[in-house]
Amino acid sequence: MKFRRSGRLVDLTNYLLTHPHVLVPLTFFSERYQSAKSSISEDLTIIKQTFEQQGIGTLQTVPGAAGGVKYIPKVKLGEAEEFINELGDSLIDSERILPGGYLYLTDILGKPSVLTKAGKIFASAFSDREIDVVMTVATKGIPLAYAVASYLDVPTVVVRKDNKVTEGSTVSINYVSGSSNRIQTMSLAKRSLKTGSHVLIIDDFMKAGGTINGMINLLDEFNAHVAGIGVLVEAQGVKERLVDEYMSLLTLSEIDMKEKKVNIQNGNFQRFFKDNE
Repeated sequence: MKFRRSGRLVDLTNYLLTHPHVLVPLTFFSERYQSAKSSISEDLTIIKQTFEQQGIGTLQTVPGAAGGVKYIPKVKLGEAEEFINELGDSLIDSERILPGGYLYLTDILGKPSVLTKAGKIFASAFSDREIDVVMTVATKGIPLAYAVASYLDVPTVVVRKDNKVTEGSTVSINYVSGSSNRIQTMSLAKRSLKTGSHVLIIDDFMKAGGTINGMINLLDEFNAHVAGIGVLVEAQGVKERLVDEYMSLLTLSEIDMKEKKVNIQNGNFQRFFKDNE
């Protein structure tokens, strides 16, 4: 089907947005729109400029016979700060306070608009790293992990604290919960993760980091590598943090159970945007 240029630009933009981190040969677009490669290249230049100006992302061009173009989702620091400030304001409601110094996040993790924006922020921050898979632990971290994976175009694997017959043989380890110091068990299906994979760990809430540290130890059983760690909310004032290098969107600095007050601040995400103003 022959496209007019305006229609071609719209369809080309939509295709790139829905196929992030996928290297697409120019011949594919040339055949799709029945247009010369030179015309496609001009269109891509326009799209790249617009993406970068509007903070949508960028296009990477790979030369050569096996080359093509790849859309890399990006978020500007100002846009990330605006979203995270709004998210933090929505979490200071005293009704969200749970026993043990936790916050109720289930409704937030069920909002597609929140997941989409948070997922893109994490994907943008870790876009320059080699990532083969996104890992999380069941159950509340699953929606956020899927959102991040969708922008990175990689699969998601879920670590469970109970074995499922439908997952076949599993690898299990014992780990110490950082907040309660209790020994717990987590497992991952053997066929869900390839040996030597580069893994981005995503979770909704981190207190001392015992669960994430357990996932890191579980990755050792697969000879896999930690490409990065991202959490939606981290708790401040923990005696011993079991995880050192991580990115957080928000920091829960204080929960006053008596006064029913919640104090939330921005996390450490700004330093992951040092080159993306």
